[in-house]
Amino acid sequence: MRITSELFVAQLVRRLFSAGEFAVVARKGADAAGAIFVVTRNRAGEIQLFGPAVQSLSDDSGMRQFMPEPIDDEAALDARFAREARFDPDFWVVEIETDDAPTFLQIVEG
Repeated sequence: MRITSELFVAQLVRRLFSAGEFAVVARKGADAAGAIFVVTRNRAGEIQLFGPAVQSLSDDSGMRQFMPEPIDDEAALDARFAREARFDPDFWVVEIETDDAPTFLQIVEG
């Protein structure tokens, strides 16, 4: 059984802050089952987007898994979220500043 989106985001933010990193909830989605997108910004200012992993790449652990999505700049990021909002407006966006996203997210390659 998976934890709710709200609880996952809260524990992610807490883990980041306790490790001396920074996080902000940029968009709050549905408490129970909203999709979660994580934008990482490293110290050089580069951005990377991680979205929910497709079901075929997920395992049976019940843990939320993420996969990288190709994003070149802020405009592409805004366009991606605009498309998602038309499809499903109940999604979350968490922005984190870290040079080590795999420490905080379970990432699978597609």
